[in-house]
Amino acid sequence: MELGKKIRQLRYKAGLTQEQLAERLGIGPQSVSKWENAVSMPDITALPLIAETFGVSIDDLFDLSSEQHLNRIENSLDINEEISQDLFREYEDFLKAQLDDASNGHRAESLLAYLYWHRMNSNAIKASRYAKDVIQKAPGEKDCQWILNKAEGHAAWDWNMCNHTKAIAFWSDVAEKNPDIRLPYLYLIDNLLADHRADEAETYLQKVSSLHDARPFMIQVYKAHIALARFDETTADRMIENLVSEYPDDVNFLFEAAQYYAKKSDYAKAVGLYEQSFEKEKHRPRFTDALMSIADIYEIMGEYAKAADTYDRIIDLLENEWGFKEDTGLQNARKEKVRLLAKAQKM
Repeated sequence: MELGKKIRQLRYKAGLTQEQLAERLGIGPQSVSKWENAVSMPDITALPLIAETFGVSIDDLFDLSSEQHLNRIENSLDINEEISQDLFREYEDFLKAQLDDASNGHRAESLLAYLYWHRMNSNAIKASRYAKDVIQKAPGEKDCQWILNKAEGHAAWDWNMCNHTKAIAFWSDVAEKNPDIRLPYLYLIDNLLADHRADEAETYLQKVSSLHDARPFMIQVYKAHIALARFDETTADRMIENLVSEYPDDVNFLFEAAQYYAKKSDYAKAVGLYEQSFEKEKHRPRFTDALMSIADIYEIMGEYAKAADTYDRIIDLLENEWGFKEDTGLQNARKEKVRLLAKAQKM
C-alpha cells in the first residue's frame, strides 16, 4: 500500500479529519491532502510523529512484507549493540507470530534465538562493567568473580564449572539423529577435544571421514588435535607440518594451521600463517577473523602498536570491502584501536 493511502486509512480509523491531523502534526491541512492523493510525500523527519499520532511503528506506515520485516530485524540486530525495550517487544511479538508460517517459520525461529542472544549479550556487557568495578574496589573478596566469568567466558578452575558435558550430550544427540550431516559431528568433536576426551573424538572423526562432504585436510587437522589432546605434541606437530607442505596455497587450511599454532602459543608461526591465509584469500569481501587473531596475538606479546596497526587494517576492511559506516563491529574496532594505542603510549 502506498504511504498516502496508509495515512488516509489510519486517519479514518482514528476518526480524524485532515484538518485535525494537520493540527496535531503542526502542518497545513493541504499537506495532508497532498500526501493522501500521492501528490507529495511526508518529509522523513515527520514520520516518527505521524507514527506516534496513530500509535503505530514507522514500519507500519509502509506495510512491509514479512520478509522485509525479517530483514529489518536481522539488520537491526547486526548493527545495533543495544535495542530499546519497546523495539525488543515488537520484534519478539512479530517473530513469535511467524513461527507457524510455512515459508518464514524457520528463519523467524532463528532470529528469535538471535534476538534473545542479542539481549543477553547486551546485558552481559553491562554485567561485566559493574562486576569489574566491584572487583577493582575489593579484589580480595569473592563477590562478582563468577558474574565476570559468565559474562565474558573467563576460565574456571573447578572442573565441574568448565567441562562441556552438556554440550557434548546435546551434539551427540543431534549427530545420532542426523548421521549423514557433517556439522553436528564437528561441533561434537570440538567439545570433546576441549575436555581431552580424545578416544571419543577419534571415534566420531571416523564417522565424519566416511561422509561424502568430508574435507580430507580437515580430517588430518582433527587427527593432529586429537594427538595434542593425548599430549603427543611431537606427532601433532609433524602432522601439521606435513599438511603445510601439502596445502601451501589452500586458504582454509592455512587458517586452520594458524589456529593450531596459536592454541599452542607458537605465535610467530601463527601470525605468519594467518597473514598467508588473509593475503591468499581471493573472495571479496574478506572476513576479519585472521586479522583479529593477529591483533590478539600482538597484544598478548605486548606489541600494542602492532596490534593497533592491525586494527587499522580491520577498519579499512570493514569500510572499504564490506561498506560499513556505523556498524557495531566497526565501532568496536575503532574503540579497540584507541585502547591499544593508549597501552602503547604507556610503554
